[in-house]
Amino acid sequence: MAKKDEKSKQNTQLIGIDVGGTGIKGGIVDLKKGKLVGDRLRIPTPQPSTPASVAEVVAQVVAELSARPDAPAPDSPVGVTFPGIIQHGVVHSAANVDKSWLELDIDAMLTARLGRPVEVINDADAAGLAEARYGAGKGVAGTVLVITLGTGIGSAFIFDGKLVPNAELGHLEIDGFDAESKASAVARERDGLSWEQYSVLLQRYLSHVEFLFSPELFIIGGGISKRADEYLPRLRLRTPIVPAELKNDAGIVGAAIEIALQHSLAR
Repeated sequence: MAKKDEKSKQNTQLIGIDVGGTGIKGGIVDLKKGKLVGDRLRIPTPQPSTPASVAEVVAQVVAELSARPDAPAPDSPVGVTFPGIIQHGVVHSAANVDKSWLELDIDAMLTARLGRPVEVINDADAAGLAEARYGAGKGVAGTVLVITLGTGIGSAFIFDGKLVPNAELGHLEIDGFDAESKASAVARERDGLSWEQYSVLLQRYLSHVEFLFSPELFIIGGGISKRADEYLPRLRLRTPIVPAELKNDAGIVGAAIEIALQHSLAR
């Protein structure tokens, strides 16, 4: 019975790591529940956030999580998020991180550093996967757009519960500007906008996205989702719009989902 329980744990619990501009967070994810087992671990992102320095912090987070009693097998794969376009394991954009990441095979680099399989996914895509499987998008058919408002604007395009990867909707041009330069959470703070003023910009952006894709649901994520009552009631859209449910754990959970899907583990 003990061996069976151990095997079950290894198939349903995986480590997820969420690499951000200010912090690198990690946790052990229970894939049956979509929740973290134990506390989330966070270490500040090194500055400058070069590949070598970030890889060292990722390795430190994985090592500390792997030492916990509930950790999966030492050779189990690890899912990692990254704030850029990831295609076939290679970084193709670096809008808000060090430019030395461009064209790097991040999958290969982290696999070599950790000595175990690693799959990297765009951070907003990871949040989208988590919300579609366990959060506000669970069971919603058709197109669900997860929009994360932070340093920039991230987005995840979900159709019938499946991810369409690397949908960079934060870089749509609105009124001659890159959308995230005006409507991100950082832009609101930078420009000293009230919630009412910010809602006008967000309305302009989301109305355009709604016109292009006619989604069934908008889910708003990022740290600003905790203040959703300040701006969501001001928006006038055809599409229902709700705050994300998994909050700061979404990236970690989504990273674990991605590694499970890629390695045909727990579903």
